[in-house]
Amino acid sequence: MSKANLLDRRSVVASLLAERKEAIVVGGLGASTYDIAAAGDHDRNFYLWGAMGGAVMIGLGVALAQPELPVVVITGDGEMLMGIGSLATVGLQKPKNLTIVVLDNEVYGETGGQASHTAATVDLVGVARSCGIADARAISTMAEIEAYALSMQDLTGPRFASIKIDSANLERVLSSRDGQYTVTRIRGALGFGPI
Repeated sequence: MSKANLLDRRSVVASLLAERKEAIVVGGLGASTYDIAAAGDHDRNFYLWGAMGGAVMIGLGVALAQPELPVVVITGDGEMLMGIGSLATVGLQKPKNLTIVVLDNEVYGETGGQASHTAATVDLVGVARSCGIADARAISTMAEIEAYALSMQDLTGPRFASIKIDSANLERVLSSRDGQYTVTRIRGALGFGPI
């Protein structure tokens, strides 16, 4: 990876979510969840604190259950690698309302900063395309991110984006870690009663 022109993760996520409207946002393990919370806690944020590799499948389930609402999964390269088979299922199901964004810093940030596979041979955009996600792209500028954020409202997916970010270890912005609270809150925001 070229160390030049890497984007600031918090600025990327804040820009992606600035005009989110009614979108449901699923946050992957660790830093991506902190970044989503830093952009502003929201009743339609679904934080996954310990579901390594599960963010895309949770997002897919929500997208299939709520086909009229945009669903955005924001996760990291480590988690995407852990759940890479989920891209094949997304490619098969083709939910029009699902957007997957991978914040790729090429390291496993939650376990000490070891180099991830994306630092070497793995091309996540190529994997997404080969799984049947036609709108799969690499994004490298804030202008592209702003345009992409607007497209996330369109029900023309599925779509996949890999964004190379810096590997700064930022302060953790924590939302509620109570799973029952998170589920009840998002259900309420969608007009459903408690479980």
